[in-house]
Amino acid sequence: MSDTQTLIENRPPSVATLFLERVAATPDAEAYRHPVAPASGEGPDEWKSLSWAQAAERVYAIAAGLIELGVEPEQRVALASSTRIEWILADLGIMCAGAATTTVYPQTNAEESAFILSDSASRVLIAEDASQLAKAQEKRAELPNLTHVVVIDPAGVETADWILTLDELEKRGAARLEKDPELIRQRVGAITKDQLATLIYTSGTTGRPKGVRLPHDNWSYMAKAIAATGLVGAEDVQYLWLPLAHVFGKVLTSGQIEVGHVTAVDGRVDKIIENLPVVQPTYMAAVPRIFEKVYNGVAAKARAGGGAKYKIFQWAAEVSREYAKVTQDNFRRTGTHSAPFGLAAKHKVADTLVYAKIREAFGGNLRACVSGSAALSPEIGYFFAGAGIHILEGYGLTESSAASFVNPGEAYRTGTVGKPLPGTEVRIADDGEILLRGPGIMEGYHGLPDKTAEVLESDGWFHTGDIGELSPDGYLRITDRKKDLIKTSGGKYIAPAEVEGQFKAVCPYVSNILVHGADRNFCTALIALDEPSILVWAEENGLAGKSYAEIVAAPATVEMVDGYVKQLNAGLQKWQTIKKFRLLPRDLDVEHGEITPSLKLKRPVVEREYKGLIEEMYAGTREA
Repeated sequence: MSDTQTLIENRPPSVATLFLERVAATPDAEAYRHPVAPASGEGPDEWKSLSWAQAAERVYAIAAGLIELGVEPEQRVALASSTRIEWILADLGIMCAGAATTTVYPQTNAEESAFILSDSASRVLIAEDASQLAKAQEKRAELPNLTHVVVIDPAGVETADWILTLDELEKRGAARLEKDPELIRQRVGAITKDQLATLIYTSGTTGRPKGVRLPHDNWSYMAKAIAATGLVGAEDVQYLWLPLAHVFGKVLTSGQIEVGHVTAVDGRVDKIIENLPVVQPTYMAAVPRIFEKVYNGVAAKARAGGGAKYKIFQWAAEVSREYAKVTQDNFRRTGTHSAPFGLAAKHKVADTLVYAKIREAFGGNLRACVSGSAALSPEIGYFFAGAGIHILEGYGLTESSAASFVNPGEAYRTGTVGKPLPGTEVRIADDGEILLRGPGIMEGYHGLPDKTAEVLESDGWFHTGDIGELSPDGYLRITDRKKDLIKTSGGKYIAPAEVEGQFKAVCPYVSNILVHGADRNFCTALIALDEPSILVWAEENGLAGKSYAEIVAAPATVEMVDGYVKQLNAGLQKWQTIKKFRLLPRDLDVEHGEITPSLKLKRPVVEREYKGLIEEMYAGTREA
């Protein structure tokens, strides 16, 4: 048996056990960094650190406080908060109490929040602030199981018998631990591997979300498997901003506990650009939208600098992509990232003029990024790879505890999601669907045995609903969601995500795009533009001072986007080309339910919302 197999197969029953082991092994090492507003209320945030021992003191107090509130093993404690240090401490506290975390996105409305709290039978809700508390108060009559709400940020909150602050909970827990110092060790020691640890509700595009049951063994396996990849080490500094209510964010906390590196936590997306030079991470995980935004921002800044600067950027972007493709291909064949002399010389010049500034914007120390949740356009991936920002795409679902595949370090291949994590099996079905089996697969959907049986076979194979191809040496390429494949009225199949990704690489002003064409005789697109980028463009093109809606309605804007659509079409098969498009009057967003909190497009919602625009594009054709 290999060392990797031994590491995984001899895993403990829970991450709570791993946490106790980590605290015992490196109590004084730095575990977390988090921002704190300056006492004066002015100026940049100050970053404070917690050692593993300091984190444990709070985690154990939270765990004991929950036990004081009557929480029993496997009972659910809901967590409705943005990504912040308290989210991690609370989640670990819930696990160390032997209970299970129900994750709730802070953007979730009162009605859906109430459904999740009710369906999960959550006993306690840990709410970020007064706005999250208000949702529970509004629906309290529908939540007979909910006995207490614990509020992290108490500003504007009036406490009551059933409402207390996180500080009060920790004080209650600390008092309990003084009387019963072995309480947490006993609770953690009693956890079994098949005991429920986390209930994550998938943001379904139609109908009610389904609760995915992930037992403790899923997270323990993930922690050991991530460590076994060798992608992260004890010296790393991770910048964690992803929503922790999402499985992608959550899995990163498990891996960190096993490896023992530092994690800087701040979920404010608008602070990413400001935080990166301060945190100077060595690695971070993100979703494709973030890399698209950075790429579009760099391109827009170069364009704003004048024609010469923009030409330099375009030249450097082409050199970057060519360099990445050549060096990755050479590594595959020879094991070295070599490039011909002429290309290497051009790359060196481009590095001085363009790439070094991009790396500096990421903090200067970034070794690698992990991208997941949706497909990254290969052209954008190659651009960053050539610029020295190595994006390792990965793949997984809520039902597989997030990380089923990841690209293997230096041997990464842009356009693929890499190889399976140690211990995970993969099979491609006759219709191209990706099937997975292994210790990361869910127990099932909460209270929905029929739905579980639809995707989980009795021998453990899970149907992902994604279509993909495996290379002879085991790299997986995702081509599309099975249900998202478009079949035109002419019988041709199109993967819309592939076309959408190519457009994002071509047009620096796009934010979101939806390609439509199912049962139609040609493809159309709904396009939303990136507001900061298009405002800069508007300044230079006679539309200064106009609102976003006015800019996208202007003939000059439509003409500009049409140029990029023509550029896209030149590289597509005839049946894939976009014959007509419409610019949307606003960007798609989470609040309107058009994209998920992890920034995935909800196709049915968008198509329903803009049905009139879609029909308008097909009006007057033979199928209309």
